[in-house]
Amino acid sequence: MKMKLYWQVLIAMLLGIIFALIFQEKALIAKPLGTIFMRLLKMIIVPLIIFSITAGVINLGKNIGRVGAKTFGYYLMTSLLAILIGLTLANTIQPGVGLDLDVITTEFDPNSLKTPSSPFDIIVRMIPINPLTAAAEGDILGIIFWCIVFGSVIPRLPDKPRKFMQKLFDAGFQAMMILTQAIIKLLPIGVFGLISTAVASTGFELFKGVAMYMITIAIGLTLHAFVILPLVFYFFTRINPLKHYRAIASAMATAFSSSSSGATLPVTMNCVETNAGVSNKISSFVLPLGATINMDGTALYECAGVLFIAQALGFDLTFAQQLIIVLTAFLASVGAAAIPSAGLVMIFIVLDAVGLGGHPGAALIVGTMLAVDRPLDMYRTVVNITSDSIGAVVVAKSEGEKDLYPDK
Repeated sequence: MKMKLYWQVLIAMLLGIIFALIFQEKALIAKPLGTIFMRLLKMIIVPLIIFSITAGVINLGKNIGRVGAKTFGYYLMTSLLAILIGLTLANTIQPGVGLDLDVITTEFDPNSLKTPSSPFDIIVRMIPINPLTAAAEGDILGIIFWCIVFGSVIPRLPDKPRKFMQKLFDAGFQAMMILTQAIIKLLPIGVFGLISTAVASTGFELFKGVAMYMITIAIGLTLHAFVILPLVFYFFTRINPLKHYRAIASAMATAFSSSSSGATLPVTMNCVETNAGVSNKISSFVLPLGATINMDGTALYECAGVLFIAQALGFDLTFAQQLIIVLTAFLASVGAAAIPSAGLVMIFIVLDAVGLGGHPGAALIVGTMLAVDRPLDMYRTVVNITSDSIGAVVVAKSEGEKDLYPDK
């Protein structure tokens, strides 16, 4: 088919919604299509990160410090902007004021969620005790740390082994990209299965009690994705943001249907390199790192979500307490796994930071937030990968790359 991939994906999404609305619970027959596609994507994540990060660090050589500083600077800036949007909207709209807790019923047990004991655990768990165990368990933060450290010492090897290692990881990455492109061709089928399953499985009763909360989060994510990030993109690149959004359309569709920045990573890398024209040495470093630590949508959500809970419980948080929320939300978003609803797990860290973690009413509200989180999580993931991809272009532009958006 000559139709562009993102049009195929959008049509698949529409067909999935129609299929679910017509057949309702029977539409779950399409669930294996989404499950198989997600397993294929997850299958290649760990080897893709190992080869891409290591090859990227090797190819950057002495420039790793400069590129790394730019990457972390961009991620810090956009995450804080997202948090401030969440803070402002939650204080302005006040979605939790007047919430009737009697309408909220849930069987959710917050003790079933595993959370780090403190934000500093995020820093500690970056260092894997055993890199092989980290790879086997899918500990992406630990894998990335090992790859950066390992890749940074390869340029120090003597000439012959250095060239061998460089060729090895470059070849490994090229092989992974060929495999990735083959799997991406199945994207419309996978999206059809994922969307039809999500629509068929989602109820609407619980949405009524937390409608203002959902509206607040949706407004914040929209402002960040389609106002703030385009302005940041244009400020640093002087390129029309529409070019970028067209280039990553299929990645955004994958993020929306999968709710996983990690699972979307292969598609994001393919879009940024093929459509946006970013070099492999930049994208292979910036994007895997971003999929793990740059969670703009999650940061916005955690900040606004904690304020919503505090308002619903009748607490008026001071400026100092809200500042703690800002800082903790940033750390928690960095530590959030790139999987569906991971941000809701990390929200307990932010609640503990302001003393609401042990409140029984807080656990009740978080349970309800989990029940209605699917559509918000899908949107958050779109924001997360959009920020990652813009970061790759911003860094590439700052490094003097000129062949961006070929034939776009």
